[in-house]
Amino acid sequence: MPSKEDLRKILARVDGRGYKAYKDIEGAYDFGDFWMFVDHVQGDPFASPSRVRLQVHQDRAKIPPELFQNKTRAIALQDYLTRKFAEAIRAMAKGSRGIGGSGKISVDIPGQEVLERTSCFVNEKWVEVRFTMGLPAAGRTILSQQAEEMFFGEVPRIVERSLFYGNLPPHGGRNHVDVVEDQEYIRSWLSEKKWICFLANGSLLPRTSGVDDRPLPKEEGMGMSVILFQSPPELEVEVPTLHRGRIRGMAIPEGVVLIAGGGFHGKSTLLNAIEKGVFAHIPADGREFVVTHPAAVRIRAEDGRAVEKVDIRPFITNLPLGKDTTEFSTENASGSTSQAANIMEALEVGAKVLLIDEDTSATNFMIRDQRMQELVSKEKEPITPFIDKVRQLYRDRGVSTVLVMGGSGDYFDVADRVIVMDSYIPKDVTSRVRDIIQKHPTGRKPEGGEGFGKVYSRIPLPESFDPRRGKREVKIGTQGLKKIVYGRTEIDLSQVSQVVNESQTQAIGDLIHYCATRYFQGAIPLAEGLRRALADVEEKGWDILVPFERGDYARPRIFEVAAALNRMRTLRVKTVNSEK
Repeated sequence: MPSKEDLRKILARVDGRGYKAYKDIEGAYDFGDFWMFVDHVQGDPFASPSRVRLQVHQDRAKIPPELFQNKTRAIALQDYLTRKFAEAIRAMAKGSRGIGGSGKISVDIPGQEVLERTSCFVNEKWVEVRFTMGLPAAGRTILSQQAEEMFFGEVPRIVERSLFYGNLPPHGGRNHVDVVEDQEYIRSWLSEKKWICFLANGSLLPRTSGVDDRPLPKEEGMGMSVILFQSPPELEVEVPTLHRGRIRGMAIPEGVVLIAGGGFHGKSTLLNAIEKGVFAHIPADGREFVVTHPAAVRIRAEDGRAVEKVDIRPFITNLPLGKDTTEFSTENASGSTSQAANIMEALEVGAKVLLIDEDTSATNFMIRDQRMQELVSKEKEPITPFIDKVRQLYRDRGVSTVLVMGGSGDYFDVADRVIVMDSYIPKDVTSRVRDIIQKHPTGRKPEGGEGFGKVYSRIPLPESFDPRRGKREVKIGTQGLKKIVYGRTEIDLSQVSQVVNESQTQAIGDLIHYCATRYFQGAIPLAEGLRRALADVEEKGWDILVPFERGDYARPRIFEVAAALNRMRTLRVKTVNSEK
């Protein structure tokens, strides 16, 4: 392998030349403490930055093997090292030098969640970090002196500070790994115990703001303190962990669970914490022991989305003008049809828990009370409200629902458990609700038949997928967290709230293309194709998605990949008669 001095000579040779001469530095170099791989050099200062990898041999990194002895611990450790690498960049790198992205060193920065990523890999031989460098230029003229400072000054200091275990905070990595492993250990209990979610006492659920997912400071100011979570006695359980002994908190049981309460008392805050509990969280997030069933999916109305041949008959039939709901398609769904489609699409790929807030639901989809039933007969109303399907959904398909409902007591009749949020404190009021049901019967008549109905598979057709844009045969990218650009097609994920990191968004786009080229050729059902693709990634790694090493993927769940696929306005499918 060429030495770092060979890189220095190349930089000296290309100094002052046109920017494309930077291509000469592509290759591998031995820096003594680590190997550097310059995998791709950008062709222009304004292009995507150059891709670089570092490998530090374990003789130098000295990371204790027990920190990556299983997959959960390895993912947590890699997340921790990525965060430390990003901190070291902020401390050691000067930043912008020249035009465009010149002089910037960047790594994929995680958020509050701990996700499997491609920014860092650890094994018994070495630690690898993938990052980017904006190579310095004045106009389009190479600035080799500044580039040399980055390669020979900043990068080695970043490596020494973040990837040599002895230089990291004592016990920081071990605590990070242990906290994540404990979360996953609790998650393994949920199905066995028939729980939807566990929320530890002392959890801090409120977030800083709607655009800042960090915990709300415990002292808000003006003498006000954030109220930490405390389970009601009726739902309090004790769970074991691997590293912290036993933890007490609230277990939400399977079935139909209603979260009620007055406005601004914490109903949606609780549901949002449950929603994000499908992912592990970093220590001190406040939700690190809020652990949710991995197949829980947030459902909402989504006016204007496209729907392609979804059987929404469990909820909607007999539309005016004879419009078919067996293979319901539209370019502009209403609130009720979009919410029905969102549920059926989630069931198609295996959702086991639905999370619903009345504030983001279509009213006519959720409830039809006795008075409205009296005014508009069922023969004239195509919508079977969710209230009449939610119990069937659990009985027939084993799918639970957690529902925030502050405006309709009719749901008391179908709830297995009712929790009231009172000044951010949960109270189990199920016994009181049973008394209210006896005292105030609703008088409404159940609608929609005796069973939930079937969930059918759909097969994506190859003409759905065209990744070309301009002269590029494949052009797939992101525009922020909530938009994928697939060729000329934009995929809007603004209402898919369980996409939590832009690196997941990038991975979703490339996973769709991987499925399109290998599995979606008109024979394999949508859910099966996605499962096979994710199994391929599990077996062979994320580098199978594209013909080069990317450091900016984070693992999405099958539910978010399916949600993106279903929101492609170019999607075309054929339905199959076999039930999912």
